[in-house]
Amino acid sequence: MWGHYLQSLMASLPFFFKGLGVTVQVAGLSLTIGTVCGFALGIARAGRVRAVDLALSAYLDLIRGTPFLVQLFIIFFILPEWGVHLDAFASAVLSLSVYGTAYICEIVYGALQGVGPGQKEAAAASGLTWLQQMRYVVVPQALRPILPPLVGQYVLLIKDTAVVSVIGLTDVTRVGWLTVQRIPNGILVFGLVGLMYFLICYPLVWVSNRLETRLTVEESSL
Repeated sequence: MWGHYLQSLMASLPFFFKGLGVTVQVAGLSLTIGTVCGFALGIARAGRVRAVDLALSAYLDLIRGTPFLVQLFIIFFILPEWGVHLDAFASAVLSLSVYGTAYICEIVYGALQGVGPGQKEAAAASGLTWLQQMRYVVVPQALRPILPPLVGQYVLLIKDTAVVSVIGLTDVTRVGWLTVQRIPNGILVFGLVGLMYFLICYPLVWVSNRLETRLTVEESSL
């Protein structure tokens, strides 16, 4: 019986690879948008403009305080009632981008706050504008502590792509759900799904661990 299931599963591999391609596309777009927006909002929040800080705090609290699945449903099911119609792919990318932006913004903001005030004062005394201070002094120094948690957030975001299968997007997780109805062996089917996610995430996990180890060694040698 297991041999029959395994043979049927191997015959379904093209569908799994197609679903994996959709997962990679969604994750890649979401990570790119989330990184760009997260850095922009993190730097904006570090500007200490009260109105901006209040608006961003409300956004961050809302996104981090509600389940991602609820946010996905709002974008896919509720926005059409307001005249905004998005297909499953666009809804998945938008919801993951909004979700990822909030966490990346906090990572960036925390790292920027960790740069010593003396560095900022020296940059200001040199006649640099606030944007120049961020670009040439603060952000370069903040990149080192940003990278390990940023890569870790990338891994979490990639794994969160599994949730978007509930709105009908044929990613690798949904392919698994469809396949298990035809091949009633969840261990084989979702073992393959898990393996595919592992192959995407492990290189990032390895990079994150290497960065943390390297930074720890460099800090201890100072």
